[in-house]
Amino acid sequence: MIEADETAIPQRLLRRLDDLGTALSKRGDAIALIALGSVGLDVDRLDDHSDLDFFVIVDDGAKQRYIDSVDWLEAARPIAFSFPNTVDGRKALFDDGLFAEYAVFTVDELVRSAFSPGRIVWQRADAPDDLEVPRRPAGASPTLDHQVCEALTNLYVGLHRDARGEKLAAARLIQTHAVDRVITLLGLLEPGKQQDPFAVERGVEGRFAAALPLAAMVPGYERNREAAAAILRWLEAHADVDPVMADAVRELVYGR
Repeated sequence: MIEADETAIPQRLLRRLDDLGTALSKRGDAIALIALGSVGLDVDRLDDHSDLDFFVIVDDGAKQRYIDSVDWLEAARPIAFSFPNTVDGRKALFDDGLFAEYAVFTVDELVRSAFSPGRIVWQRADAPDDLEVPRRPAGASPTLDHQVCEALTNLYVGLHRDARGEKLAAARLIQTHAVDRVITLLGLLEPGKQQDPFAVERGVEGRFAAALPLAAMVPGYERNREAAAAILRWLEAHADVDPVMADAVRELVYGR
């Protein structure tokens, strides 16, 4: 049973990280606790729907113990549910309703990983400097032309799958992948508006609601052609679109 806490969720999340840092400081094999996302550098985004996203950095040989067991988490608060969702970490629900998603790395693994910059909650006195700063970039810098071409080909292949009767596969390409490319493109056109490079759809309503007809671009499973038409119209209004590819998409949408 989940036991509610009357304290505001943002404050509880930050306090839970501090408690985890204290628990880790008592273990000889923990090196650092790095908070990410809205509990990391973007605390201005914290609200009642936020969760805990963090990395735990440990000594060589200790990683699997931290993934297999949640005893170090329960030093801060009992766990109601958890499971290993990747080879590097787990998702967990505390008994008071706070949700956590975390990964465990050695220092060498962290250095080789791509991630968004974070915030040090706690670190051991001998921890290397700047663990919270990624050494590897999140990925190649996107270009306007690349995003436009990816979106067009997503529409083209997706419409062919829709015509074959593969509506779900088509919806993924048109209403998810192509829309992601549109969001990334708009981020390039309006660079002052930050976005998560690993999840460009996060917060899009707050950043781009007035500029994107999202309801038309994501109308649902039965309306892939309508979605493709809306996305193509937007692309042609905001970017240089190859006319041959645009006509190929239009022919699939309208059958001419």
